[in-house]
Amino acid sequence: MRNTEMAHCQKKSWNLFFLALPLMILVILFNYVPLVGWGLSLMEYRPGTPILQNEFVGLKNFRFIIASRDMGRVMKNTIILSGLNFILMICPIIFALLLTEITNNTFRRIVQTLTTLPHFISWVIVFSLAFSIFGSEGLVNRILAPMGLQQAVLSNPKAVYWFQSFLSQWKSVGWGAIIYIAAITGIDQELYEAAIVDGAGRLRCVWHITIPCIMPTILVLALLNIAGFVNTGTDQHFVFRNAIIMDNIETLDLYTYRLGMQLFDYSYATAVGIFKSVISITLLFITNNLAKRIRGEAII
Repeated sequence: MRNTEMAHCQKKSWNLFFLALPLMILVILFNYVPLVGWGLSLMEYRPGTPILQNEFVGLKNFRFIIASRDMGRVMKNTIILSGLNFILMICPIIFALLLTEITNNTFRRIVQTLTTLPHFISWVIVFSLAFSIFGSEGLVNRILAPMGLQQAVLSNPKAVYWFQSFLSQWKSVGWGAIIYIAAITGIDQELYEAAIVDGAGRLRCVWHITIPCIMPTILVLALLNIAGFVNTGTDQHFVFRNAIIMDNIETLDLYTYRLGMQLFDYSYATAVGIFKSVISITLLFITNNLAKRIRGEAII
């Protein structure tokens, strides 16, 4: 009998292994095999030339990262935009709390659907909408023109940080609130009933029950955001860039793209990509240690 159970368990384990095998192969092909290309950072690569026939320059490209004036500007933009997005991480939390307080289920579902849809809209379409509304000939300037208050938002270097953060939140707040709504839904309703019996109102229930119960979720997502602090993405800033605001909108991801795909400096672009990966891994281990100290559990 025991041998039969062991054989059944082994068969089940092999079934699970083969079920996960395609995903494992994809991860290896797309996440680990490309790491061979990191060798370009140690060479003066020329397109069309076999890798081993290029001049070996060692850590020259990495030293240039430290000496580059552009790197300081790019890191400044990355830190400011990522910092604003991290601070505004409170927006999905507040939105989730407000949404769960709506008693009309139909209205709540409509609001949640409408606020989640922007997540699925391409940044190219978002740029088209923003250009139609905030462009020099857009809707906002047409309304403000009689009052002489026209604003060139899309080409104003001073407006880059807050405007891009606003667009990022508009696009992601509904989607980001889903996980908090799920956490709030999982709270034991008896806690609210006991609080109401003791005379607590809605605000006290939110402050003393809802927020403490979803705090582990908030903490984990905050730590994950810290780990991905330098990963601002390329799409958004790529479509909104122009010659006037380029110095303020170029982040580390966009800088790497410009080096490799436009300037064809593959070796230096690879070195910058490695530099970004090292920062991300360092932040990941720091946040992992913070999670151990704060929650007693690691996130990895």
